[in-house]
This record gives sequence, structure tokens and C-alpha cells, in this order.
Amino acid sequence: MDTDAPDDLEPEKPSTVTCTKCSAPMEKVKFQNIEVDRCTACKGLWFDMLEREHLDAIKGSESIDVGPGHKEDRAAVVRINCPVCHTPMIRMVDLKNRNVWYESCQVCFGIFYDAGEFREHKEHHVLGFFRDVFNRKERV
Repeated sequence: MDTDAPDDLEPEKPSTVTCTKCSAPMEKVKFQNIEVDRCTACKGLWFDMLEREHLDAIKGSESIDVGPGHKEDRAAVVRINCPVCHTPMIRMVDLKNRNVWYESCQVCFGIFYDAGEFREHKEHHVLGFFRDVFNRKERV
């Protein structure tokens, strides 16, 4: 039996949405009572409104991002629809980590991260927090 999974990560369940990038089925993954959808093929993550923000605050939540890092062609035009409300999504750049580009729905406010991007966002989010704390102390 594999014991590498954190205690806070619950087993996967089928999801009702399909992946917005590759059209594969998604599975529900729960971390400390927050449930997100993960693609069974490309391992991309779909966050409903505010799920990402809640997981940002929880230590170890990056463990839901199990896919390999994804290198996206920044020059390519990405036209994908929201897996929930089926409206066109827009490409966004993480303000605290400009290496992370994700897709956002302007209607239901969901967010799609390619495999590895939530992990990178979360690692930078934590490092940025400490950098801001120490910079603030230096200015005082």
C-alpha cells in the first residue's frame, strides 16, 4: 500500500465535468474538505470560485497537483471554454509569479491550471509571503 499521500488528501471520485484542455474525464479530489476537479489524462486542475484561495492558505495543499510541470507556448492563442458554464475563458498571468499562466472564467469565476502550475503558484505564494514579511521588517 502506498503511504506517500498526505492524510488530508482523500481518494478520487468521478466528476461531472470534462477537462477544458484535453476533453478527458475529470475526477474529484478533496483536500481538507475542499473539493477540486483533476483531469485523469493531463492532470490539469479546475478550481470553482474561491477554491484556489482557500487552498492557498492550507499547508500541503499543493499535493493535489500531481502532474509533471507544463511548459506552455506563450505565443500560442489559447481558446478554451469553461467546463462548467461553457463560455470562453481568458488567459491570465499570476501577478506574484509571472511564470504561471492560467485560464479564468469571467462568468462563474472558475480557474484552470495546467499540471504543475498550482504547485508552482503555491510555492511562489509561500516564498513571496516570507519575502514580504522580511522586507517589511527591514523598512521599519
